[in-house]
Amino acid sequence: MVLTLIDYVIIFAYFATTIGIGLYFRSRASQDIGEYFVSGRSLPWWIAGTSMVATTFAADTPLAVAGLTIQNGLAGNWVWWSFALGGMVTVFVYARLWRRSGVMTDVELIEMRYAGKPAAILRGSRAVYIALLVNPIIIGWVTAAMFDVLDQTILYNVGASGVETAIFGEAALTIRPWLIIFGTLVLVGIYGMMSGMWGVAVTDALQFCLAMFGCIALAYLAIAHFGGAAELEAKVIENFGEGGTAAFDLVPDFTGDNAWLPLHIFLLLLLVQWWATWYPGAEPGGGGYVVQRMAACKDERHSLLATLWFQIAHYCIRPWPWLIVALAALAMYPELRQGEVLDPSFNSGIGFPMVMRDLSPPGLRGLLTVTFFAAFMSTLSTQMNWGASYLVRDVYQRFLNPNADDQTLGRASRIASLIVLIAGGVASVLMFKTSVDAAWQILLALGAGTGAVFMLRWFWWRINAWSEIVSMFGSLVFFLSVDPVAASMGFGPPRPEEKMFFVAVATIVLWLVVTYMTPPEKDATLDAFYRKIRPGGNGWKPVAVRNPDVKVDTDLKLSIGGALAATGIVYSVLPGIGNLIFGHYASAATCGVVALIFTVIVGFIVNRLCRESIARANDDS
Repeated sequence: MVLTLIDYVIIFAYFATTIGIGLYFRSRASQDIGEYFVSGRSLPWWIAGTSMVATTFAADTPLAVAGLTIQNGLAGNWVWWSFALGGMVTVFVYARLWRRSGVMTDVELIEMRYAGKPAAILRGSRAVYIALLVNPIIIGWVTAAMFDVLDQTILYNVGASGVETAIFGEAALTIRPWLIIFGTLVLVGIYGMMSGMWGVAVTDALQFCLAMFGCIALAYLAIAHFGGAAELEAKVIENFGEGGTAAFDLVPDFTGDNAWLPLHIFLLLLLVQWWATWYPGAEPGGGGYVVQRMAACKDERHSLLATLWFQIAHYCIRPWPWLIVALAALAMYPELRQGEVLDPSFNSGIGFPMVMRDLSPPGLRGLLTVTFFAAFMSTLSTQMNWGASYLVRDVYQRFLNPNADDQTLGRASRIASLIVLIAGGVASVLMFKTSVDAAWQILLALGAGTGAVFMLRWFWWRINAWSEIVSMFGSLVFFLSVDPVAASMGFGPPRPEEKMFFVAVATIVLWLVVTYMTPPEKDATLDAFYRKIRPGGNGWKPVAVRNPDVKVDTDLKLSIGGALAATGIVYSVLPGIGNLIFGHYASAATCGVVALIFTVIVGFIVNRLCRESIARANDDS
């Protein structure tokens, strides 16, 4: 894909604007770590929510969606669509609680909910685990995806220069994309360390708009290439015979040769994964950078609205441009699916940049290049700032230098950001050529079983620090044990979704047993948490008896109803847009009516919850 002058102008303008934003917010980020990590708790909901969705829109995401679609048709995307209910539960049940807690990081909650050495060990170990293991893994697979994009687009069939060959030898062509990637890492490090969360969030909003515009333009070109959506659909079916119709089933056909996705896998994704497993950006009950954005919001109302906007944009606005390009890849390069069938480790996600390379004209090439750099950089900046928040708030300030002043903490924040970025760079090299969707599924299985304890700790007094400790380490042990146990019993390696289920069941049983074998938290710790968070429901009865004056939330059932109705919006808008694109207008109209009904219900519930949050804030003041 050859870039022209207009393409280079677009790319240069993007990078210049990004650096400009970093410089603009530099002085604000230097005030204290509250400004650096949570924007002084002053973000409006629309910036916070857009920043969340921009972070989940990384360079890897379109490639992963393309790979899932090529493997299992549209229904393969239930790997991430299944998180919609958990996401909406976070919106309506947990978002206000997180903002009410006043934490800066999600692991900071640990020593608010539990006490003693187990809580301190859990907080410190989990902070290091996420900052220096999970975070670099995410940066690694995002970088691996960016390498594939560069390799299939602007560096495709571009020979090395004589100077490059003299310096790097035969590795010259492989070195070039790495030079671009590491140059981008340096740029992200510069503006991310300068600007803190305000700069990261504002840049995220810009990057999301650019990335979405580019993907929509590419999807339009993909449809136009075939002469229309119906012609695209016909070409896929022609490539794969009768089985090709399964590529377009959002709810798959589970019978006969048309079954691209087995029934039990679909049920595991839909009914188990959303609550059982921990995954960055889709944590049951909220966590990670989502909590960081909630903490950065102005108040509980903005926290709820930001998270709701994130979920709607994540599931309803983003997917179809990617899906259209993935289907175009199936039509244009049928060998990609054949490669997946013959070799599960085959990376069919490269179909997305292949479509980008073969269909985009001059001008749009620069915009699409910016699209992927924007997606890549928005994720890197968030991972860097988020990971550094753990190292500073939950390790350095908590254990190493509790009395550090603002200047010392500011310096530590920038050093920690650099450490996270370097760790991500190392992981990027180690994860070279790793399939993005495979990396997704590994992390999903690795965190299986922990989701339930993260959700219940807010609403059940009996959970203690040991519940979380054994769930975190138990899930790792069970994850590593599944394949050897299956082999010893004469079975082949289970699919990632099956492994997720086995690990989840074993982990939940383990932490429940340990919970009842160990004493509960001390009354003083439970009382302090209960009085600050004021959780509703019946799970705090013994504590409520000791604290009869606490006015707890009375809208838990209403909140759950809001989560169900909002999930209904997602699961009616998704097929509705697809039916509209492919000309199935009656089905699209039906989906639209259902979505409208759910939207009215959600609007009523959101208005009610926001009014109560404002009234509570006025009472507290």
